[in-house]
Amino acid sequence: MKVKTILVSQPEPKSDGSPYHELARKQKVNVDFRPFIHVEGVDGADVRQQKVSITEHSAVILTSRNAVDHYFRVCEEMRFEVPTAMKYFCMSEAIAFYLQKYITYRKRKIYFGKQRFADLIDTIKKHKNETFLLPSSDLLKPVIPQLLDDNKINYTRAILYKTVCSDLSDLEDVLYDILVFFSPSGIKSLFQNFPDFVQNDTRIAAFGQTTVKAVAEAGLKVNIEAPSVKAPSMSMALEQYIKSANKK
Repeated sequence: MKVKTILVSQPEPKSDGSPYHELARKQKVNVDFRPFIHVEGVDGADVRQQKVSITEHSAVILTSRNAVDHYFRVCEEMRFEVPTAMKYFCMSEAIAFYLQKYITYRKRKIYFGKQRFADLIDTIKKHKNETFLLPSSDLLKPVIPQLLDDNKINYTRAILYKTVCSDLSDLEDVLYDILVFFSPSGIKSLFQNFPDFVQNDTRIAAFGQTTVKAVAEAGLKVNIEAPSVKAPSMSMALEQYIKSANKK
């Protein structure tokens, strides 16, 4: 069956030159965007209930921009002035640069990995005398605490924000040719909003093995997978599939 409509379960990219906008233009398909999940902050009282003392750490591990935003939000709520001596360990250079929203970058001790937490752990190991804070959501990749524990890092996890299913009730249906998912939370949101959803002829695209697994566990079929050798990005995987499907 030909592909004419795609729903991407993420916010619309701000740039007109995004791969999805290019895909829509080149393949003459309609691409809609709608976040199936969103992040909500945990307030200071909830953080205290976790018995986490934000002030008793000399370093902070930041795995996402959300972690950065909510770390500084909670610090402000608790009237904790982050000391200039605080050390920042960021999962990627992009996250490190994002810190400039809150601090004077060149005057701070900032370390970053390539992209994976496994890359960052080697740097963290060189600073074992530090007391680390790990701001996270309620959903944290198991590999992160596992690597910290395996390397006997002194850290405290603080749940500062939560991943919540968005209200999609204004979408009368999800009758698109392709639905695109990037996390198991997106699949959970689909069924929370549309408990009677039946796949029928809808193709499902899934990014990452945990998402592929969640789709299968929900009793649905994955038609498009990314990343792969031929398609390292979701937009490339979609383009390859559409070219093939729309030939027929």
